[in-house]
Amino acid sequence: MLFSISSFFSKNRIKYYLLIIFLTLSSITTASCSLQQKSSSDESKSQSNVVATFLPMYFFTKGIVGSSQQIDILIPPGSEVHDYQATPQNASILAEADVLVKNGLGLEEFLEDLINNVGNSQLKKIDASQGIETIDIEHEEEHEEDHKHEHEHEEDHHHHESGDPHVWLDPVLAQEQIKNIRDGLIKAYPGQESIYNSNAEQYLAQLQQLDTKFRQRLAPVKGCKFITFHDAFFYLAQRYNLQQMAVVDIPEAGISPRDIQRVSKAVKEFQVKAIFTEPGMDDKRIQQIAQDFNLSIKALDPITSGNTEPDYYFQIMEQNLVSLETACK
Repeated sequence: MLFSISSFFSKNRIKYYLLIIFLTLSSITTASCSLQQKSSSDESKSQSNVVATFLPMYFFTKGIVGSSQQIDILIPPGSEVHDYQATPQNASILAEADVLVKNGLGLEEFLEDLINNVGNSQLKKIDASQGIETIDIEHEEEHEEDHKHEHEHEEDHHHHESGDPHVWLDPVLAQEQIKNIRDGLIKAYPGQESIYNSNAEQYLAQLQQLDTKFRQRLAPVKGCKFITFHDAFFYLAQRYNLQQMAVVDIPEAGISPRDIQRVSKAVKEFQVKAIFTEPGMDDKRIQQIAQDFNLSIKALDPITSGNTEPDYYFQIMEQNLVSLETACK
């Protein structure tokens, strides 16, 4: 049977009005959901525009912002910071960033060119080491001459005109870095000030407790002399009255017989009590030297690799404390 649309609606007015109401509500709900999703997306984007250069700066920054913001990291954990080469992904991250947190003191040598090439004029830069009094690393004359003329591996020694950049390994100087990062973030995001202040206070308290542990537990081994294979621990040694007598640079190609001679000479000359390697460095010749001279051999971690949980910093520093404490007894 044939019938017109108007005839149908005239006989089914209630259904017609219900249909109109349903369609209207559906449109409103869809628009609302779309707006909410867009808002959430925009908020997420605005909260992920903080970038830290490498792992310790990531730890400190994440510790301050907590769960309120996502932090990106430029240098993948485990990469060599001193000689890092920027990637297109790094450029993409910085192009969208609001804030960049760096260690400074010439450590991130790749940054200046990268920032200039990206051309992000709105980027705010936080120098975590601003105002920190640094120390100059002066290796022993014998080591320098040996290194320059016999090894010819000048690229293995990392000289920084601004002073030793490894300040994050000193729990006291790390507190200054936390304060610098906190103040920079508050300036960039004033609406988050209460969160930043609260989180920073907790992180500072943990660093103060860590400093107390180092002072108390290393006091009995005051003056302990040691050599290491990474020039990252001058601040740590100076802070807790230890003596890092020499840094023996080892080329990336591996340990040569000449390297072993240099280690042996340093052990004899400085009458050291311990040899500190880096995690993952396992060479039987170094172990043999330690055995021959009745020395402890332990690992000190510069904390440039590992997981990205902010508390990981404290875990590794506790391990470094145990290494120093046991090796120097």
